[in-house]
Amino acid sequence: MDKFTIEGGERLYGSVKLQSAKNSVLPLFAASMLTQKKVAIHGVPHIRDALCMAQILRELGAEVSFCGEEVCIDTANACSHEISSVLTRELRSSVFMLGSLLSRFRRARIAYPGGCDIGLRPIDLHLSALKRLGVNITEREGFILCECDRLRGAEISLDFPSVGATENILLAAACAEGTTVLSGAAKEPEIVDLEKFLNGMGAKVTGAGSDVIRIEGVPALHGVSFSPVKDRIEAGTFLIACAVCGGEVEVVGCSGADLSILLHKLRENGCKIHTKNDKIRIESHGRLRCNRRIETMPFPGFPTDLQAQMTALNAVCEGGALIVENLFETRFKYVPELQKMGADIEVKGRTAFVRGVPRLHAASVVAGDLRGGAALVLAALGAEGVSEVVDLSHVDRGYSDFQGKLKQLGAKIKRVRA
Repeated sequence: MDKFTIEGGERLYGSVKLQSAKNSVLPLFAASMLTQKKVAIHGVPHIRDALCMAQILRELGAEVSFCGEEVCIDTANACSHEISSVLTRELRSSVFMLGSLLSRFRRARIAYPGGCDIGLRPIDLHLSALKRLGVNITEREGFILCECDRLRGAEISLDFPSVGATENILLAAACAEGTTVLSGAAKEPEIVDLEKFLNGMGAKVTGAGSDVIRIEGVPALHGVSFSPVKDRIEAGTFLIACAVCGGEVEVVGCSGADLSILLHKLRENGCKIHTKNDKIRIESHGRLRCNRRIETMPFPGFPTDLQAQMTALNAVCEGGALIVENLFETRFKYVPELQKMGADIEVKGRTAFVRGVPRLHAASVVAGDLRGGAALVLAALGAEGVSEVVDLSHVDRGYSDFQGKLKQLGAKIKRVRA
């Protein structure tokens, strides 16, 4: 089990080149099952979730090869519609495979998906949408069995703009008979990326990025070579790191439009933000002000994947902040670890009350989930003394060479065996 040792107090300066978005890459892996032709995905980050998704495809019979940051996928010999419980329980994004497997084999059997322990995250929306497409679903002993004679286009309306459900519907409907119209769709940039990927394979999908997506089913899809969108959550994490530590940092590869609400909040803190094309630059000098209120919402609202990092920032700002988590009921599990470092935070249900302190102190803390782990790293970067962030398995799920990029900015951070 690895850990970070971090000597806090260093200001950050420099530029960060962003990895491709984890939340785009994983559904693209799943989409590769829709064709028997070869698929190439460029710029895939070396993160645990991508490696796990690759292993799922291999268990289905596909060939997956990594060459640097390019992944080549050949599913011509894929023959299985079952995913082992070990892999599905490790990776939440395995649920994307339902739509792909049903399109390919008319059958799919998976265990309930896992991932970070940040709440129940039920997949009812996924299953009810698949039923609308003609799928029969049986749930028994922790497994989901989906079967159909054929997939048929339908009108589907989501009660909540679930990213995963939206992506699953696109995957299932791309080769279904007839037209599917999805209302109440999620609008995240990663949804737009999946539309581009599918259309590059010959699909007919329009409307991604809006709340109504139209999918005209086609008989078959071909291969594609594709470069995913860059990771806006990684971009946000490094921007917040600079806000915590002070300094001047530029992230390259992300549009300011994809992080507009975060940039607004950072300006509210007192940071200076400059955007141009795919570059975002932040300047942070002196003690910042707390945000009065941050409330997580579906895109274009404040992203839940940046809530923990912003809580760590507000913990050292002047004043008080109210942080409301609307998407996952247990996403404040990292707070007791921040409290070990001297943070003054009170959690009641889905709300955290933050009273800023002048500075946090060093401590040994445990990363219990992906974004909470990133928040602890940021807190340690700004704390006084040498901290340890233990158990990096969750952080490795979403950040490639996290410590290397931070070191390039001037952080004193080392990865060692715990």
